[in-house]
Amino acid sequence: MLRAGSAVPCMACRNLLPSRMGVKFRIPLQKLHPLSRAIHHRYTANNNPQRPPHCLAARHYTSLSRLPMRPPKSRSGGHGYQQHRTFWVVRLASKLLKLRYILLGSAVGGGYTAKKTYDEWKDMFPDMSEYTWIVPDFVWELSENFDLDKLASALPEMEEIAKLLPDMEKIGENFTFLKSLLSSETTGDSALRAPDIPPASATMSDSSDKQFKKTSDKEKVDQLQEELVRTQLKYQRMLERLEKENKELRKVVLQKDDKGIHQRKVKKSLIDMYSEVLDILSDYDSNYNTQDHLPRVVVVGDQSAGKTSVLEMIAQARIFPRGSGEMMTRSPVKVTLSEGPHHVAMFKDSTREFDLGKEDDLAALRHEIEIRMRKSVKDGQTVSPETISLSVKGPGIQRMVLVDLPGVISTVTSGMAADTKETIFSISKAYMQNPNAIILCIQDGSVDAERSIVTDLVSQMDPQGKRTIFVLTKVDLAEKNLASPSRIQQIVEGKLFPMKALGYFAVVTGKGSSNESIDSIKDHEEDFFQKSRLLREGMLKAHQVTTKNLSLAVSDCFWKMVRESVEQQADAFKASRFNLETEWKNNYPRLRELDRNELFEKAKNEILDEVISLSQVTPKHWESILQKKLWERVSTHVIENIYLPAAQTMNSGTFNTTVDIKLKQWTDKQLPHKALEVAWETLQEEFARFMAEYKGKDQDDIFDKLKEAVKDESIKRHKWNERAKDNLRVIQHNALEDRSITDKPQWDAAIQFMEETLQSRLKDTDSVIADMVGPDWKQRWLRWMNRTEEQHIRNETKNELERLLKVNEDHTAYLANDEVTTVRKNLEARGVEVDPVLIKDTWHQLFRRHFLQKALLHCNLCRRGFYYYQRHFVDSELECNDVVLFWRIQRMLAITANTLRQELTNTEVRRLEKNVKEVLEDFGEDTGKKVQLITGRRVQLAEDLKKVREIQEKLEAFIEALHKEK
Repeated sequence: MLRAGSAVPCMACRNLLPSRMGVKFRIPLQKLHPLSRAIHHRYTANNNPQRPPHCLAARHYTSLSRLPMRPPKSRSGGHGYQQHRTFWVVRLASKLLKLRYILLGSAVGGGYTAKKTYDEWKDMFPDMSEYTWIVPDFVWELSENFDLDKLASALPEMEEIAKLLPDMEKIGENFTFLKSLLSSETTGDSALRAPDIPPASATMSDSSDKQFKKTSDKEKVDQLQEELVRTQLKYQRMLERLEKENKELRKVVLQKDDKGIHQRKVKKSLIDMYSEVLDILSDYDSNYNTQDHLPRVVVVGDQSAGKTSVLEMIAQARIFPRGSGEMMTRSPVKVTLSEGPHHVAMFKDSTREFDLGKEDDLAALRHEIEIRMRKSVKDGQTVSPETISLSVKGPGIQRMVLVDLPGVISTVTSGMAADTKETIFSISKAYMQNPNAIILCIQDGSVDAERSIVTDLVSQMDPQGKRTIFVLTKVDLAEKNLASPSRIQQIVEGKLFPMKALGYFAVVTGKGSSNESIDSIKDHEEDFFQKSRLLREGMLKAHQVTTKNLSLAVSDCFWKMVRESVEQQADAFKASRFNLETEWKNNYPRLRELDRNELFEKAKNEILDEVISLSQVTPKHWESILQKKLWERVSTHVIENIYLPAAQTMNSGTFNTTVDIKLKQWTDKQLPHKALEVAWETLQEEFARFMAEYKGKDQDDIFDKLKEAVKDESIKRHKWNERAKDNLRVIQHNALEDRSITDKPQWDAAIQFMEETLQSRLKDTDSVIADMVGPDWKQRWLRWMNRTEEQHIRNETKNELERLLKVNEDHTAYLANDEVTTVRKNLEARGVEVDPVLIKDTWHQLFRRHFLQKALLHCNLCRRGFYYYQRHFVDSELECNDVVLFWRIQRMLAITANTLRQELTNTEVRRLEKNVKEVLEDFGEDTGKKVQLITGRRVQLAEDLKKVREIQEKLEAFIEALHKEK
């Protein structure tokens, strides 16, 4: 009768030890159960309801999916020589009977094990239904396009598959060992039932025999453990080879698809469709509290904890810039991982593909990421919330979307902005507060757990740990440095940190060298865990180690979260779309929904129409405006620096000489430049006038800021043709050299031009004098105005100087020193203290007025002087050289205006139109500029409507594809 313990033994063990054997055992049957399970039920599922089942992916794909068994504690029983000799006949008969049951049990157990092993390996092959998202329809019709015999020949041979079956010889050895163990226990029990006491010499021999037996049993158990590990490694190598062949086959199929075996367009992959939605949402800013709650994997951790290395192991490429201890991740990086025939990477806003199999492309990709990070950081800041979007495709890569965040820091060091720590915390919280985001918490295993900052932050955002996966990195360094390896066990069991998590993983991300390849890191990680006592002693479970198991677990969790939440998000955007459409119908019922880009195109066409309108300006209008503005610009110089100095010479020859010299100097240095300035200003004013006139024709005022910015930028970029200045100088010089007035109308026009100019100057001079001397007696009486002390002094000075002019009307333009002294003494005699400088300033204005009055009288006399001009003023007291000067100036203005008009209409208007087009193109490519210049609730509402519709449509397409994949 068997005496079993509390544990229930397996069926195979019961078959090995039938109840008919009339032998009692001291060793409980459950002690044999672990050994039996290791032999016969290696892949049998765990039936213990209290122990959570292992992840299937981890059990299938790791070489360490089973822990080494612990050696059973052998229990020996004493036996003597006398009993051995007395009952040898009985023992022989019982062993013969046992042999029958052992053989029967071996046959049954071996067949059962072979069947279970076959079923297990059958289940381990990839389920192709999970990969229908990427395989085109034509693959299922490969018989029409491929030679299936060639593909079949590439599969493993039956002999190699047979190697996967258990080694029956080893099983026989195990049963032999089991039989010997049972035999020893049987004899021990028989000895215990013997009534005789053995002698002392027999006792000593029995003790040494027991010690030898115990040592032999322990060695057997150790050998079985080593054999079990070697068998697992052999199975793992075969699995990896099959997986590699499967990957190569799929790669060939995808490459054939890329070469266009079928003409249908390949649909976007499921993960690419989902990533597009996330990219749109990253730029979306709604005023209706429609938040982005779509799942993504958020990678957080302390600085230099190995976040980027874990992500690179999942992406199977060293794609991120690296630094020794300094902050390298300066902005969030969204990485979309998907399967594809080639291992490539691409930015969202670029068409360039980086071949991750080439070191040059990898270096260029890392450099581009670093440049984009630095550009996103504003002046005075260290990190930026702007997201860099990157997609990575390759054979065997798990599909998911990860966001690598800047590492959490505890102290702001020199060179960082003062708010760097708070900014990193706010960025991390913004991503983690999404209730559907999966938090991948990275903890450095090589440092003290108490120094971790990120665990507290993750605990705040996910207190229950329903969406957190904890990853302990650098486990190799942790095992080497920690005095108590059980501390690692506490960490991965969630007992050391206050945070909770869905799962705990331990990984090794290299030996610390930035030049290590992904393959070498994988090999190092695999070798470490094969030799690590953390796994051998049961401190770590097999499904908790290696980045491959981690990536499988994260991918499964990601897609589970996507399936649970995506339809809810689609409903939220549907409700947001209804609200936006209702607001548009109520506020803008007669306007089309034009977004910012469409409004910009409309404004662009209007501005170009306005520029073309400049070519419709008449030549007469151009010349009239140019001549008027040019004279306003140069009249002061002509009167003050040319006419007045020459007119005071009182000699015809000297007058003409002075005029010619000064006109030549003016033409060489100032006149052409002034003329071009006038022409450019006139072009700007006409351009602005046409834009203002066009505005009245039902123009949308939403374009005002844009048009003003385009006008200013176009004018800023426009540069007049430099050769035009030289050509204009020659033309102006020739015009001023001509003195021949051909007819009376030209003479009269010159006199009129001179008279208008002098009257304008006289009016300005009278106004200056009136301000100097203050109000006259009429203004003082009627408007109750008084003079200041200075005005009173200037008025007295003016009266004294006017008496001087009446005495000598032909006085020169300057007072002599004795005249200044005389005027000052006369004023002092009347009690007025005056400064000589004030006397000279007052004289300048009085003489100017006196001169202009005399010039106007002379101008009237010259109206009948054309006859004398034709005779060169021979035998005539009238000389009208000043009229000839004004005719020369007037003619120069007309010729200059004509030249500038031709330059404007033939060249500059077209160049301005070209500049406007360039500015519009630059603004069109600058999204920030368009947002700045085209603003308003109407624009924002149209933008929101467009974004929400696009998001809803893409989400619905994604959900439909997701259901098809199910």
